[in-house]
Amino acid sequence: MLLLAPLLFLVQLVSSSTMALAEPQEVKLPTVHSSASAHPATPDRMINTHFTYAPEPLDLSLVKATIPPKLSPGRDWPSPVDDAERRTMVLVDVLEYRPQTRSTGSQSDYRWDIEGWYGGDYNRVWFKTEGQRNTAFKADYDVDFQLLYGRFIQKYYDFQIGGRVETQTFRGANVTRGLAVIGIEGLVPYSYQIEPSLFIDQNGAVSARLAATKDLLMTQRLILQLRFETNAALQRVEEFTTGTGLNNVEFGVRLRYDIRRGFSPYVGVSLDRSFGETATLIRQEGGSPSQVRVAMGIRMWF
Repeated sequence: MLLLAPLLFLVQLVSSSTMALAEPQEVKLPTVHSSASAHPATPDRMINTHFTYAPEPLDLSLVKATIPPKLSPGRDWPSPVDDAERRTMVLVDVLEYRPQTRSTGSQSDYRWDIEGWYGGDYNRVWFKTEGQRNTAFKADYDVDFQLLYGRFIQKYYDFQIGGRVETQTFRGANVTRGLAVIGIEGLVPYSYQIEPSLFIDQNGAVSARLAATKDLLMTQRLILQLRFETNAALQRVEEFTTGTGLNNVEFGVRLRYDIRRGFSPYVGVSLDRSFGETATLIRQEGGSPSQVRVAMGIRMWF
């Protein structure tokens, strides 16, 4: 009996453990009190993916406080451009020597075309002068000078009005005439320049001129300039070798190199052809109505 007692105790212990594993035990988890359970979802608390933004009314009182009082233009506003400052600009567009050309009978000569202005951004005084010496047209010299008032009309363009004096030799005598000038000057640096002009002399003879140049930048310093000029007249003025209709057309090409900005030596060639009555007058004076000239010179501005 003493030996069976421990054996019965072991059997009872094993059976109780097996029953404990076989029967499911209820596990109680700790209760978590969330804000969702404390505050149940209501329509005004649900996330709405389709909503409309309704901004609050803007208080304009703060904006109005920062707006300055109404100013009187011309009295209270500062000038957007200081036109009181005066400046000067001179452009020596052509200053060249042309060697003798045997085919046209022309001698070595020189030629110039210079212009400049003094003034502000809106109002300027312009001067222009051009001329040549010992031309193929058999004039010992031909000099042209203009003094103009220029008014700014838009970017790079001025309206011009003023006077012109032209002097040349005709059959061994000096002849001079005065002309009224009206025109437009368009000048865009390193791009193009255009000058349409209308002239009326003291006798009422009307003539016109169109001159234009175009710069083509081969490099930053090497520039090819194309030149074009034509003249026409409504009346015949024999002493100035001018006939009725189209007088002449000139094409030129000049290749220059900017040693520095504002100083450029160049070489070039030009073709000048006269027409109609003007060509006849040139032949009567022993000149050639068509000429090709080689030139070398300097272009500068300051």
